Formats: sequence, C-alpha cells, structure tokens
Amino acid sequence: MRLLKLYKPATIDKLIAKRKGEIKFGENIQYIDTIEELENHSAKYVLLGVPEDIGVRANFGKAGTSQAWQSALKALMNIQVNRFNDAKSMILLGELDCREFMKKAENIDVSDPNYHAKLGDIVKEIDQCLSDIIENIISKGKIPVVIGGGHNNAYANIKGAAKGLKNPVNILNIDAHTDLRQLEHRHSGNGFSYAIEGQYLNRYSIFGLHKNYTPEYIFEEMDFSENMKYELAEDLLQYPDELNRKFQKNIDWVANSKFGLELDCDSISDFPSSAKSPVGFTVNQVRNFLQMAGKNENCCYLHICEAAPDKNTEVQVGKAISYFISDFINN
Repeated sequence: MRLLKLYKPATIDKLIAKRKGEIKFGENIQYIDTIEELENHSAKYVLLGVPEDIGVRANFGKAGTSQAWQSALKALMNIQVNRFNDAKSMILLGELDCREFMKKAENIDVSDPNYHAKLGDIVKEIDQCLSDIIENIISKGKIPVVIGGGHNNAYANIKGAAKGLKNPVNILNIDAHTDLRQLEHRHSGNGFSYAIEGQYLNRYSIFGLHKNYTPEYIFEEMDFSENMKYELAEDLLQYPDELNRKFQKNIDWVANSKFGLELDCDSISDFPSSAKSPVGFTVNQVRNFLQMAGKNENCCYLHICEAAPDKNTEVQVGKAISYFISDFINN
C-alpha cells in the first residue's frame, strides 16, 4: 500500500516502560509483515496513525493535530494487560507516512493567495492513500481504529469503508461541527460533504453539535434531508442523565447497516484540540459513548481526530485517547 509504514516490535519496544511481573499492552499487541496477512489473522481491530495537520490548516485552523498519534501510541502501549484489556485483539499496523506531505505543505508560502487551495491539493493526495488502506483493512473483515490528523480524514475513512463493503455507510459523528461546508478545496471542514457527493455516505448523525458554530445554510440542508439528523450540545447537556439513552437512539438510527464512529475531540470541553472549546462533553461521557458504540456489531471503524497536544498536554491527551481506544475495543 502506498505510503503505509508498517511497524515492527523494535519500533515500539523503546516506548514501553517494562516492569517485572507486569505485561504492558505494547508487549502483547500484534504485528504483521504484509497487509495481506490481515485476512487470516485472529485479531479484530487494526490500529493506524495519521500524523498530519494539513487539512486543519487548509480550513484556516490551528496546526498541531499531527502530534496526536505519537502521544496516543506511547500512552496506549503502556496500559496494563489484565482481565479487562486484551492486546491480542488488536494489530498495530503502523502509520500513513505523512512526512513528504507535511514537507510539501511547509514549502507553500502563507502569503500565496492560493495558499489554502494548495494545501487542499495535498489533502486530496492524503485522501487517496488513506482510503486505499481503509478499504483494504475493511475488505478483510477487520475494524480500523484510526488516530490523529484532522477531520478531513473522515472522507477517506468513509470512502474506504464504502468501497471495502461495496455499499455506502452510515456515520455517527460526535462533534461540535457538522463538517458539511461547501465543496470548495478539500479541508477538515468538508469531509462529509465530499462523502455525500461521492455517494459513499448514507445516513449521517451529528451528536453534540454547537449551534454557535453552525451556519444557517447547513441547518437548512440538514432539516431538508431525510438522511441527516443532529442533536445540539446545548439541548443534550441540559439533561446529562439522559445522555446515554439519547446516544443509544442515535446508534440505533445508524445501525440499520454498517456505520463508522467519528470522534472529533473538539466536542470535549477544554480538550486540547484544533478548535478547543470551553463547552462540550466530559471525557467520561465520551468514554461511555465509545463503549456503547463499540458493542454494536455493525460498527465498522473508529476515527479519533482533531486532538492537538503540545509539550504541556501531550501526556494527558495521550492518556485520554488510550482510554477511548481501550473502551471501544474491550466489549
């Protein structure tokens, strides 16, 4: 697969803080030598990193989502293997090698009047590489867990899943934003618009939408469509005791066929992300959502995006994402 960097145990061994009498997740996680091995492997989940922030910058956003993958990887590799955590159910595939994409983006002059459009051209290249990988994983009966990068990568996930399943997929998106902006240059704000336009996306539910950051034309578009629904954060957070029940209703709506679960970390209150907000869900509420969705047999992938750690927050961000992953896979 183009630009897929497969990991080996030696790559990860240096990240693991080993202790006598303990087994860390990174010591039991599975590896493969070629992607073709996925077909006959017993593990159910496939972990993949996408260390880029080009889509976010193309959407006039804050860089930093390229750092989430390494923060999450280090934290996950050091959680304990015990009766609750089974590392053998997951293959650590590796990462989409984004170094050349990032280098190309850095070489574009920010004063160029076509700066954002040129970044969008790079995002299209990432789309193609990532969608091919996702298609390959899903066509072999596995569930990708994709970490890092901007929400632009939702398009590649949806396209890859739809092609792997040979049918459009549904999406449940825990997000402060719809990412249904216009079909201009590719960026992190229009991944779902492109997925709809390409006929890869069928039903689309947004859970936790922020009314202050959603244009009226998008509300009108969603109201007009039978295949779109949304739940406002402002309504949901008034009745926190009802959150799980309402989330389950959204799962039921998308689970009439295969669906992908998207988690945009902008939806979490005060979480270091590309569009950090003082408003949103708590980490523990999101953990509940992931456990609930992970139990559904029609959930075909998980994507955690838009986390943007810095040196002061990388440990906490990594830990949070490692909780999200373990909650999703240990059902």
